[in-house]
Amino acid sequence: MTGWQITAAATVALVAVVTFYLGRRSATLHNAAQDFDMARRTVRSRRNAAAVSGEYLCAASFLGIAGAILTDGADAIWYPIGFTAGYLVLMLFVAAPLRRSGAYTLPDFVEGRLDSRGLRWFASLITVLIALLYMVPQLQGAQLAVTTLLPLPDWAGPAAVIGVVLVTVLGGGMRATTLAQAFHYWLKLFAIAVPTLVLCVVFIGSGGKGAAAGLADDAPPTLPQDTTVTVDTPVELQVSAPTTLYADGVVDGAPAMGEVLWSAEVRHEVAAGTTLRFDTGTPTPVVVGAPADNVEWLAPGGDTWDLFGTYSLLTALMLGTMGLPHILARFYTNPDGRAARRTTLHVVLLIGLFYLFPVLLGALSRLYVPQLLVTGETDAAVLLLPTSVLPGIGGQILATVIVAGVFSAFLAATSGLVYSVAGVVSADLMPERVRDFRVAAVLLALAALGLALLPRQADIAHSIAIAFALAASTFCPVLVLGIWWRGLTAKGAAAGMLVGGLTVLTALGLDIASDYTDVWAPMLVERPALVSVPAAFLVAVLVSLASRDTKSATVNTFMLRMHAPDRLGFVTDAAIPRYGRAEERVRLGHGQGRHRR
Repeated sequence: MTGWQITAAATVALVAVVTFYLGRRSATLHNAAQDFDMARRTVRSRRNAAAVSGEYLCAASFLGIAGAILTDGADAIWYPIGFTAGYLVLMLFVAAPLRRSGAYTLPDFVEGRLDSRGLRWFASLITVLIALLYMVPQLQGAQLAVTTLLPLPDWAGPAAVIGVVLVTVLGGGMRATTLAQAFHYWLKLFAIAVPTLVLCVVFIGSGGKGAAAGLADDAPPTLPQDTTVTVDTPVELQVSAPTTLYADGVVDGAPAMGEVLWSAEVRHEVAAGTTLRFDTGTPTPVVVGAPADNVEWLAPGGDTWDLFGTYSLLTALMLGTMGLPHILARFYTNPDGRAARRTTLHVVLLIGLFYLFPVLLGALSRLYVPQLLVTGETDAAVLLLPTSVLPGIGGQILATVIVAGVFSAFLAATSGLVYSVAGVVSADLMPERVRDFRVAAVLLALAALGLALLPRQADIAHSIAIAFALAASTFCPVLVLGIWWRGLTAKGAAAGMLVGGLTVLTALGLDIASDYTDVWAPMLVERPALVSVPAAFLVAVLVSLASRDTKSATVNTFMLRMHAPDRLGFVTDAAIPRYGRAEERVRLGHGQGRHRR
């Protein structure tokens, strides 16, 4: 390995060590009764907002958005908008009443509001599915980062992240501590803001490298220097103008070795293992379906299916945030409903600030690393951009800073998910005799690792959007209706969650099958939320109306608790020996402390 690669690896190790140290130190500062901030309900809004943002800003935030901007241009702007707007919906409709409900997890809320143990088990199962769909892109992002920067095998990145997460969680280091996750937010903000500002200054100071008007020209992006690209997986490419290149491998089903002329408006198939070489100034071929020229890249999609896809994506991102298990767990730590709503407002400001920078990096990537459009590995743009703009030690320093932020994103999101969901699994889905938090954490982490090592068929941002779609189609109807409509019944909630969840999972299965069979998948399959979410709401309402005689006997008391002002003191937190995480029940069940009411 080169000196810079060794430095990058050392930076990743340092981030892991600091994460473990902060969590471990926080864990040792409290006695058994105070060991969990969630149990004490004393985390204030600003610190909690940084912790929420730290867990929320994941691989899609760091790598996926910039890669999507590089590929899709204006259409990808909806990703950061949707990610941020999800907290506005959470603030307006869910945050304060959910905190006042006294629940610790989503399954807690479901059982408390609808008085159904069976529905609690079903909610726990959905929580696991959402967590796996959310964790897999984190690990695949680690795989991409490691193989892009270091000469290591594909499994090294995901295995390293899982190893650090398990050591941290099983060693008691993470404990979902506010301090550790808040540290991750500020590290990620620094790691993306500073390099972005430096790269923008270099770009402007160099006269824009002749690209200030280039992005607005009716022309494809051009390669800034002689470039050689090796295609690792079969790909279909297109060009918007006749293009000459040099190929060594199989192109359009025939062996090729030497100069190749590609015609416009024709799909060209490139086999795995083929090497393509382009001269400086050559128009960049792009993967079929991506905008081929810059004018198309700058303009939002205009046909019906593009519009459907945009609205469906926004629906998933805006309504899916409230169903993410590791995010909602943070809101249970606030002292009261008012603090929970104030936390959400601060989160909007923090993540809104962060999302300014991936958009800029994506636009710069169109100018400096357009070769990624050839292979479709656009998620690597953030990692390669600094050394492309600033060859030499300056670019390597910026790249090292970005690497620290990237792995902070992987660790924060994965640790938060493993910790929060392992508690749900150990409490609700494991047999009594083996009900152990650590066993659940290992099983969950290994399951995610196994799925992450399968061939990656979609970019990171799209993969994360599927997890949001499942959350929006299952937990969003239950939360919104459960908080604001006393007529919701257990049968209605179960039917809505089942219909919404099956719709998303069926669409996911068809989308994966289309990738392996080369059968075209419509936008409805790629982005199903605009169908699945309304269907879940409708079914939940209709079945609840049909089963109104089974309404929970405690619904009026529960609704009063959620909507009464905090100062009236109606809130009673759930008893930890029955609710909450497995380790909390074990500790407090031994008489080592009581939950503060």
